[in-house]
Amino acid sequence: MGKAYLFAPGPTPIPPEVLLAMGRPIIHHRTPQFRRLFKEVREGLKYVFQTEQPVIVLASSGTGAMEAAVSNLFSPGDEAVVVRGGKFGERWGEICEAFGVRTVNIDVEWGKAVDPQDVERALKTHSRVKAVMWQASETSTGVMHPTKELGTLCQRYGALSVVDGITAIGVFDVPMDKWGLDVVVSGSQKAFMLPPGLAFIALSEKAWSSVERAKCPRYYFDLAKERSSQEKGDTAYTPAVSMIMGLKVSLELIREEGLPNVFARHAVLARAARESMVALGLELLAPESPSDAVTAVKVPPGVDGAAIVSTMRERYGITIAGGQSRLKGKIFRLSHMGYISKADMILAIGVVEVALRELGFEVELGRGVAKAQEVLFGS
Repeated sequence: MGKAYLFAPGPTPIPPEVLLAMGRPIIHHRTPQFRRLFKEVREGLKYVFQTEQPVIVLASSGTGAMEAAVSNLFSPGDEAVVVRGGKFGERWGEICEAFGVRTVNIDVEWGKAVDPQDVERALKTHSRVKAVMWQASETSTGVMHPTKELGTLCQRYGALSVVDGITAIGVFDVPMDKWGLDVVVSGSQKAFMLPPGLAFIALSEKAWSSVERAKCPRYYFDLAKERSSQEKGDTAYTPAVSMIMGLKVSLELIREEGLPNVFARHAVLARAARESMVALGLELLAPESPSDAVTAVKVPPGVDGAAIVSTMRERYGITIAGGQSRLKGKIFRLSHMGYISKADMILAIGVVEVALRELGFEVELGRGVAKAQEVLFGS
């Protein structure tokens, strides 16, 4: 049986220390032992989110935190500006629709970042807008949106800034408090180096004031109830105890490395991925505003996009991701997020070369690897 490697944008590889922590005997969640653990975890999350606000932990995927943001901030009939530049930008709009929140959609070409001027025009035109919602990192396209600039616009026009940071937090700098962001969400299976199953959401004081007035229905994702419980070291409902045991260790690993070093590591891995693909004669989907979480690469003419993914997985044990929705079969995505080393990236890039050659694309073996080595280790 061959060795398996994960280079998809979630789930990402898990450090052995985290796996060992999750494999320890489970503890009961209504005990002093759990409360001590949970307090440490919540402090660690504040460090990664770069906030003094409480970070609420939910037993769900990241989409649960997105839904919690909508159901807790809005009343039916409220308006929100939604940046739709990929599958997950569209998800913000779909969740709003489910709760009766009217959306002002800014449709952005997939592979491009939103122009802050378009957001400002929407805020000027729609004076009743309560919030602007976007992705710091659009996972489906590998795009990084200008979060700092958008947050400043929201402050200027009195709108809440609601940021999907699921593939941004722990990858590149998104300082919640420094940039004045109102809501930031993330998930466990990305840079937090855990399996899927935990979601995180942090709110500013301004956002918590909106929670008090919001009328959308919610039960499980009642953030006020969770905040009250979690400040006491409990959760409103049964938590994912083993996941939280693993989270404690992953947060310790992040703190030990230090956020600036974490960001620098992701940046160099991402640059190696991008430059190696260009060296192979491939075209990036988002060359102008790339995310350091995942690199999206256009499938070359005459090559089956799905076959690239399946060949790498089934023949070589390397799992990457294909395109989603309208990009299905048109791109492949290579993650460099979380527990991935320089040597790992060399391996993945080398197998991309081999798979492309097997599928009929003329590629000089070693060309992409050489470029990656130059970026990662110096020329």
